[in-house]
Amino acid sequence: MTKRTSKAPTLTDVARAAGTSTAVVSYVMNNGPRPVAAETRERVLAAAADLDYRPNRIARALRSRTTGVVGLILADASNPYFGALARHIEQALDTHGKLTLTGNAGYSPDRQKQLADKFLAAQVDGLVIVSADGGADIATQAGRAGVPAVYVHNRPEDAQVPAVTADNEAAVRQAVAHLRGHGHTRVAFLAGPHDTGPVGRRHAAWQTALAGTDAPLLRCAYARGAAATLTQRLIGEDAMPAALVTATDEQAIGVLAGARACGLPVPDRLAVISLDGSPDTAYTAPALTATEQPLHAMAQQAVDLLLNGTSPQPPAPASLVLRQSCGCTPA
Repeated sequence: MTKRTSKAPTLTDVARAAGTSTAVVSYVMNNGPRPVAAETRERVLAAAADLDYRPNRIARALRSRTTGVVGLILADASNPYFGALARHIEQALDTHGKLTLTGNAGYSPDRQKQLADKFLAAQVDGLVIVSADGGADIATQAGRAGVPAVYVHNRPEDAQVPAVTADNEAAVRQAVAHLRGHGHTRVAFLAGPHDTGPVGRRHAAWQTALAGTDAPLLRCAYARGAAATLTQRLIGEDAMPAALVTATDEQAIGVLAGARACGLPVPDRLAVISLDGSPDTAYTAPALTATEQPLHAMAQQAVDLLLNGTSPQPPAPASLVLRQSCGCTPA
């Protein structure tokens, strides 16, 4: 057993313990550029584990002029949808040996810009931006600095960089058609405060699908509390629609809470379908039927665009996951 010291072990220490050269240790730690015999590789890895050796990312960055770090800017880290998307993006970046540095914009375009400036100052190898509505086109700004960037889920209207999105319009059509299959002719839509970004596209698709009907449009903030308050008010006014598509899971969960507080049974008196499909939707009471956004595919495509310069692909389709809130009884 190798004796450990208080000083952090170096590449030379690992090479000495493994009985090989520092170059061979470097090839093992960096997976190249030259191959290493399997027996030697195992010996190097065993020595590194015994010494608790960790490669010096700063030293590697100075040699390669890359940091191995990608900045990820989230519109709101507290939202389970964005949290799930971030997990898939981090996993996709990890397969390329990239470390993810995450910042939370809290739906603030100004905060989003500040995070981009800080990440660029830290010389990240790229930016993945799960964008808040509005604000500057920071991906183009990053490109001018020589740093590749990609938008996911949303992007500014004037952005020159492509965005990786889901097929929002098809998701709305699926939800509306399914509720109509349950006999509902007036399918309401719960939008956000403004018609921007993906929610604006979802709203427009709902308008097209319900053209010629008097189905109501509802609005509230993208928060459970706001949706619960709205639901309780509508129930108190006897104005709650019998079928509802919500723009986000956070709103849908709030609707369920408001309905339960007022004793309105779901789905008997109120059928609900949400349009995000984050993991939380499977564990509500009743479980939410949702169009599950293809987060894994979106993350993979975004990382391929960022690191490999692949061509943008058509929006990935969302899957309608049937649960109890719409009136179904899944097997």
